[in-house]
Amino acid sequence: MSSNAIRPLVIVGAFALSLLIGLAGMFLVMGGGGRNIAAPAAIGGPFQLTDQTGAVVTEKSLEGRPTLIFFGFTHCPDVCPTSLFEISEVLRAMGKDADGVNAYFISVDPERDNPATMKDYLSSFDPHLKGLTGDPEVLAKVLTEYRVYAKKVPLKDGDYTMDHTALVYLMDRNGRFVAPFNLKRTPEEAASDLKKYL
Repeated sequence: MSSNAIRPLVIVGAFALSLLIGLAGMFLVMGGGGRNIAAPAAIGGPFQLTDQTGAVVTEKSLEGRPTLIFFGFTHCPDVCPTSLFEISEVLRAMGKDADGVNAYFISVDPERDNPATMKDYLSSFDPHLKGLTGDPEVLAKVLTEYRVYAKKVPLKDGDYTMDHTALVYLMDRNGRFVAPFNLKRTPEEAASDLKKYL
């Protein structure tokens, strides 16, 4: 296997290992050594956001289908459109099975990403993709629940960009986090993997 093929596996493995270590630490700290307290959920939680059509989407919307979630913003120059294109290719490769998958693009830039902006932006991608946004304080809570890093970075012209976590989250049919979803393979391979969670 080439070093280029191994690199995504190393990144995913490192993320999974750090998540497990974090969970173990949180369990011990919050559980007083593990006495009679369940471990907290590591990724995800309750939310109420608005999609590009104005419809309300909550954590309950994740239930019953596997879900792909990507956090980004519509003014993103490269990472976001590339990832959304790759997700679109996976959904295309799934054929009719794509109807059984949730795919969400959650904004980290509520200042610019209103539902109308999200709708226009997502018109370039697979129609299964829904863009979610909301008030800054609501989105900040969602970012915390999903352990997403996002920070506004000023640009020289007075504008700004956003640094942010660029993982695709795979949630199972119960809305629970499974693992980062690997897009660095053929759409057909990724689609076959996703179908296992239907």
